[in-house]
Order: sequence, then C-alpha cells, then structure tokens
Amino acid sequence: MKFKFTIIAATLSLVGCASAPPKEPENLCGIFMEKRDWYDAAAAMRDKWGVPIQVPMAMMYQESSFKHDAVPPRDYLLWIIPWGRVSSAYGYSQAKTPTWDDYVRETGNSWSSRDDFDDALDFMGWFISKSHQINGVSKWDAYAQYLNYHEGWGGYQRQTYRSKRWLMNTAERVKQRASRYGAQLRTCEDDLERGWLWRLFFG
Repeated sequence: MKFKFTIIAATLSLVGCASAPPKEPENLCGIFMEKRDWYDAAAAMRDKWGVPIQVPMAMMYQESSFKHDAVPPRDYLLWIIPWGRVSSAYGYSQAKTPTWDDYVRETGNSWSSRDDFDDALDFMGWFISKSHQINGVSKWDAYAQYLNYHEGWGGYQRQTYRSKRWLMNTAERVKQRASRYGAQLRTCEDDLERGWLWRLFFG
C-alpha cells in the first residue's frame, strides 16, 4: 500500500511540473508576475550568457506559445497517412534533437529536458550566445538572432532566409515583440528582482 501511494505521489508530482502557458502572453510583466520562477530562470540565463531576457522570450513565444510539449505539425504520406513529424523539434524552445544534443555536450547539462522551462531558456541563451560568436550577431538583435535560430548558423551565413519572405516577416514580428517585451520589463524588473522574503512581507 505504501509503495502504491509513493507511485501515485510521484505521478502527481510529474503532472504538476507541466506548467500551463501564461494567461497574458503578450505582456512580459504579466508572464513573470504569474510565474515568478520563470523570471528567476530568465535572470539566471541573462547572467550566464549575457543575453537580454526579452530576446529569447520573444523567440519562445513565436516557437511554442510557451507550451511545454509543443511539437511541429505532422507530415503525411500521399497527403492522407500520418507519417511522423516534419522535424524533431520539441518543447518550449522547439529545439531539434541534434542541436539539443550539442547543447548538452557543450554545457554538461545532461539532466536537461526540452519540456522544462529553465532548461529550454538556458538552451536558447546558449544558442544566442553561439550565434554571436559564430556569426557576429548582436545578442540584442532579435531579428537576426531568430534567423540564425531558424536556419542554423551555416544557413544564416549562406543567407538561405532571403528566399523565404514568410520567414523574414516572422523574424520582424519577433523583433517587434522583443522590443515590446523589453519596454514592459523595464517597468516591473525592480519588483521582480526583490527576493521572496521581501515579497512575503511587503509584496
């Protein structure tokens, strides 16, 4: 009986880890006020990789709408029979398996998971930092960073995005959202930076 209770408790714990998307995805302050632990993860990512919070958050909104188990659309055989997914992208960041494996190998974060917000955001910070190192793209340049993210570092160098007007339009939307997120964050970051003990008594 005790063993059965332990299994049930563990299962409930895992279900609880699956965080629902934020109620106000268009407002970065609203996101972080609702999910304080997300801000803690974002601040840790910023301090670790030197990446402004609004850039990966805008990219994540575009990629998954903050859904922990987001997957690409299905591919179909003969337009009828479901035949797997169009890519191996998964989770908050929609990271593809080979790129995620590179991240794990370089960072040693072997227990990381693509459906964990902290890990997914850290992955995006790593990728943005690498885009800066490899292609000289500013960590603040949400437009060019998104093109790197979508096309890969080699694809960005070859300018493969130039034949994809829809992708450049999407990158522009990411840029605009990052700008709005940044402006929003400046109005509430002081409150977010206060520790949990301060919030307990004065928040």
